[in-house]
Amino acid sequence: MPEPRPSVLFVCVHNAGRSQMAAAFLTHLSQGRVEVRSAGSAPADSVNPAAVQAMTEVGIDIAAETPKVLTTEAVQASDVVITMGCGDTCPVFPGKTYLDWTLEDPAGQGVEAVRPIRDQIEQHVRSLLSDLQPR
Repeated sequence: MPEPRPSVLFVCVHNAGRSQMAAAFLTHLSQGRVEVRSAGSAPADSVNPAAVQAMTEVGIDIAAETPKVLTTEAVQASDVVITMGCGDTCPVFPGKTYLDWTLEDPAGQGVEAVRPIRDQIEQHVRSLLSDLQPR
């Protein structure tokens, strides 16, 4: 019987930049070994175009993603819940791992400002992935 896949939920207010980039990196780098979700408490209408461009530069296409609303069910279904330094309120359930990554908000910024945020997110995701791998 295969090991159940760990599941990770990335949360930020608008689910349009940081959480979308983090989810895309984890999906890409885990190659299906991790179940990935992202959501926001007040989702935007669309993903931040500068985030889309910054991710395209590293070969990951998030243009088709759409911001999703944060639900209690999504939190309950996740092993690890990661907020993106935006003080987002998230329901807390016992037995979950909660992390907060302090990252600058890319909203309203050009791709030049988003690139270093993207690179920080990639480093966080690589570290998270090594923590999630079975020993």
